[in-house]
Amino acid sequence: MTKKAVVLLSGGLDSSTCVAIAQDQGFEVYGLSFRYGQRDTHELDAAEAVARAMNINKHVIIDIDLRAFGGSALTDNIDVPKGRTSEEMDSEIPVTYVPARNTIFLSFALAYAETLKSDDIFIGVNALDYSGYPDCRPEYIAAFQAMARLATKAGVEGAGVRINTPLINMSKADIIKTGLSLGVDYAITTSCYDPDEMGIACGQCDSCLLRLKGFAEAGSTDPIRYQS
Repeated sequence: MTKKAVVLLSGGLDSSTCVAIAQDQGFEVYGLSFRYGQRDTHELDAAEAVARAMNINKHVIIDIDLRAFGGSALTDNIDVPKGRTSEEMDSEIPVTYVPARNTIFLSFALAYAETLKSDDIFIGVNALDYSGYPDCRPEYIAAFQAMARLATKAGVEGAGVRINTPLINMSKADIIKTGLSLGVDYAITTSCYDPDEMGIACGQCDSCLLRLKGFAEAGSTDPIRYQS
């Protein structure tokens, strides 16, 4: 019997690696992305490209509007921080944090998984490179897992849906090495918080800097384009 998994797919490096890991574990992947009012849609173009390239079973894009609330550099008229050091990134929750975003996304994934009769959700959270984000921590995932068992028909009647976080304790370099070993084409992914109109990465936001550092430490070259 084919196993089904819902994978939260942003079009970035981490979520694309999660797709590959889920497929390697024998799952039939159903991708779930969101048009949530983010400052540009290049990541959705990347998510669609990843879905096609990796031959996932189905890719669903959900429309919600977190820009109605704002409160983040990704959903409001707030400048994206550039050129920060690792120490600065670790010192506080950054303005690129979108309030409750992973809770919202996981809730949709939970609903989708139930309709598919799937026991598994994959999310590419990482506690090492994004330690400033409260909804990327292991204790948060454990709490959501407990809630999911109480809040769903699947949870009440059986074991419920598992929240898989295969990247949570991996460095960015280890994530990249894993993805490359599984054939992920990182050239079609995007990680930038503030790309230009052509979707070319800025190379200076937190996400770009962590990505570039990861490729360097993995002994590989990032295949995407960056602004000069």
